[in-house]
Amino acid sequence: MTTPQTTHATVKVQLVRSPIGCKESHRATVRGLGLRKIGSVSELEDTAAVRGMINKISYLVKLL
Repeated sequence: MTTPQTTHATVKVQLVRSPIGCKESHRATVRGLGLRKIGSVSELEDTAAVRGMINKISYLVKLL
């Protein structure tokens, strides 16, 4: 039995600056996006919620 193939738009995010010294809520957002160390990359579904999280910490991350 085959499963239907659905294509989901994704976005790749890379942590480029340390969240040390930032607000606690910004650190939590970094962890919520699945980022740990500087240079770590996370591939996420491109949803409004994820876009809002990226916008909140745009000074810490880079879109790939």
